[in-house]
Amino acid sequence: MLKNLNIMRGVNLGGWFSQCDYSEETLNFFITEDDFKKIAEWGADHVRIPVDYNVFQDENGNFKEDGFGRVKKALDLAKKYGLCAVLDLHKTLGYSFDSYGESESGFFENAEYQENFYSLWERLAENFGVYSDMTAFELLNEVTKPEYIGEWNRIAGECIKRIRKYAPETVILVGSYNNNSPEAVAELSEPYDDKVAYNFHCYEPLKFTHQGAYWTDMINPDERYTFEQLDITEEYFENMFRPALEKARENNTCVYCGEFGVIDRVPPEEAIKWFGTINRVFEKYGIARAVWCYKGLDFGISEERMDGMRGELLKYI
Repeated sequence: MLKNLNIMRGVNLGGWFSQCDYSEETLNFFITEDDFKKIAEWGADHVRIPVDYNVFQDENGNFKEDGFGRVKKALDLAKKYGLCAVLDLHKTLGYSFDSYGESESGFFENAEYQENFYSLWERLAENFGVYSDMTAFELLNEVTKPEYIGEWNRIAGECIKRIRKYAPETVILVGSYNNNSPEAVAELSEPYDDKVAYNFHCYEPLKFTHQGAYWTDMINPDERYTFEQLDITEEYFENMFRPALEKARENNTCVYCGEFGVIDRVPPEEAIKWFGTINRVFEKYGIARAVWCYKGLDFGISEERMDGMRGELLKYI
């Protein structure tokens, strides 16, 4: 369970306000009320909503009120269907987790970019702190390089301090480097207060969950593996999660897995084996989580290919 929020099983709404073309068509219709209704009917208790800074700001840094209005509508729909939400800043001025097709850079070296980050979160907190009974804030998606950790700990602390002026009760999630690696949670600072929790993602082993992916050089996209070939066990995930769990225990907080999933190149019956194995570890340690993702972006669990296996899959999200 996530600290102070009664959530365990969630679904990511990637491709809506993030990793998208930002067209009116996408922003208005990629996810609709029917999708919130369906996710609730599936038995999920929350959605994770990735958002990019340029939904809220123009090229000059001016705030765009319609962006805040879109997120308010999303949170209201979540509430209507009994869902909580995690509001995840997926991209900020000067930084994106994904260099593929992105031009953002310089955030960790540029005080102006950092001030923009703080100001954006202040505005988000001012608008959405009133949803503290059903919404958590995730500061930044997937810090990449280990050398950023010192600056990131400082930036995260300052950002939380500013958020607290407007959202004193909202749960805040902080992840670490190597794209929110669970092992790297150990190098995060102590929580700013008792409403801060640690965040990690898990797509391991990448050569199974990302086989065929064209956007990363961490695997050979031509290689293919079955679940059995890679010795993926509950112990494998337990060992991976242990540093995060120990850090959380040491600081009297908890961990949240904001993303986990399997690419659509993997046959559904193979993907189910991975989901079942990681789910048993999530359940054993009471780790709240959100599957990546609802539709599109090469990982959609609502896609037609999953129709024959979705009932089984929904046991493991």
